[in-house]
Amino acid sequence: VELVESEGGLVQAGGSLELSCTASGSVFGANTMGWYRQTPGKERELVATMTSGGKIEYGDSAKGRFSISRDVFGRTVTLQMDSLKPDDTAVYYCSYSDYVSRSWGQGTRVTIST
Repeated sequence: VELVESEGGLVQAGGSLELSCTASGSVFGANTMGWYRQTPGKERELVATMTSGGKIEYGDSAKGRFSISRDVFGRTVTLQMDSLKPDDTAVYYCSYSDYVSRSWGQGTRVTIST
């Protein structure tokens, strides 16, 4: 499965940004798509995931500020990020997983300015 992410960008603190990611290739019916992020020297951390069945999980940093959704075809996942903080600055990675494989996007940089 190949994942193509939208571009991140530079946003002022308190602003909003939407990231999207589209999967192509052999997408199984039962799968999970979502977003993780990573900053230098730290492990990649969960932002939000959503299964094909609609189950959602948010990382602690995303709760109450970010919202994840998927399109009706199940191949595009969107992350709406509101009330952004400088601590949200990171490279954001789209993720796809199913029973047999896992794929990552190339990563998109999000920078939040004060």
